[in-house]
Amino acid sequence: MHRKPRMSRRAFWATAAATLVAAGGVAAGTAIAGGEPSPRRRAGEGELRGMWLATVVNRDWPSKSGLTAAEQRAELLAHLDTAVDRRLNAVIFQVRPSADALWPSPYEPWSQYLTGTQGKDPGWDPLGTAVEEAHARGLELHAWFNPYRVAVHADPSRLVASHPARQSPDWVVPYGGKLYYNPGIPAVRAFVEKAMLDAVRRYAVDAVHFDDYFYPYPVAGQVFDDDAAFDRYGASFPNRAAWRRDNIDRLVRETAAQIKAIRPGTQFGISPFGVWRNAATDELGSDTRAGVQTYDDLHADTRKWVQENWIDYIVPQLYWNIGFSAADYAKLVPWWAETARGSGTRLYIGEALYKAGDPAQPAAWQDPAELSAHLTLARDFPEARGHVFFSAKEVGLDKIGAMARVVADHYQRPAEPPRRRNRG
Repeated sequence: MHRKPRMSRRAFWATAAATLVAAGGVAAGTAIAGGEPSPRRRAGEGELRGMWLATVVNRDWPSKSGLTAAEQRAELLAHLDTAVDRRLNAVIFQVRPSADALWPSPYEPWSQYLTGTQGKDPGWDPLGTAVEEAHARGLELHAWFNPYRVAVHADPSRLVASHPARQSPDWVVPYGGKLYYNPGIPAVRAFVEKAMLDAVRRYAVDAVHFDDYFYPYPVAGQVFDDDAAFDRYGASFPNRAAWRRDNIDRLVRETAAQIKAIRPGTQFGISPFGVWRNAATDELGSDTRAGVQTYDDLHADTRKWVQENWIDYIVPQLYWNIGFSAADYAKLVPWWAETARGSGTRLYIGEALYKAGDPAQPAAWQDPAELSAHLTLARDFPEARGHVFFSAKEVGLDKIGAMARVVADHYQRPAEPPRRRNRG
């Protein structure tokens, strides 16, 4: 059987835009609502419009564990179709939620979120299917990995017997009711890199994507017990925090180098918690009073990664409304724009669509226009080259019409993602 030659992504978006104009959806040359495009957009370098597709604890997909392969596949394709309907151009698909895999990995077990049983073959290849079907729709597929989380519970005996965490129990630290690999052990770092990059070897993913979990978020009254690793590997550092940051820096640098060696066209992006440091802690920090600072609490020097050009893009999770006193979206966007300026690292903004219409959230999130106002504000900063929405369930359900408002105001026409570039 002969397949029709696949259209290039650039041609796909050009055709889509022309079709929309011809159909009367928007006049040729019409500016997108919300203001004139930034100078960079006028130069034709593209705009990322993404959504996260979360699989941990079946948040977005599959809707529950134990569905048949056909049911899982149908749900996955429906999410991709929703992305196209919303005129998005990228899906960030969580394929390693908890030291497991949504592809036939030789290193880690099949994810329990597929069948309900860790290690059980679901009878199909979700990541391979996602890559093929996303590309057929003109979407980028970014493979999202969580490097160090082993389980969302603290009982190693619940892991499948062949799990690497059971084979090497000294690699594991229980903390906050969960299990984590210890980032301070070089063998752990080498293993998680090998396990994650197996997906890059097998599939033409458009990006490797890390989220905000490096060292775990602080839990009051608990200590992340890495004393033995620090005693063995941290002697040359002035303190434990500096050693921990170096461990995460090494993960980022080594992953970047291996991606480039394995599949040079693949991007590397990270989506951290939105506050690097508060200005009260560090004069270089943002005008915020956040309770968590990635540099100090997660030992992730996100500002350094941008300015040293170790990664292709960064998506800070700016999950607060405009005017929020402790962490104002309107203050964080310019801080991140300044951080990214001249670095070569593209800046996209992580958006909290999940808060829209949630009665537990502040009044601003009950207004369907809040998110659209975020995009309008960000247009004043050429460094902000796109937005990613958390997450796929809300992109589809759109409880109060916040996503529809974004589409109407800002996504009248299809857009091509920013062009790839080479680090170094």
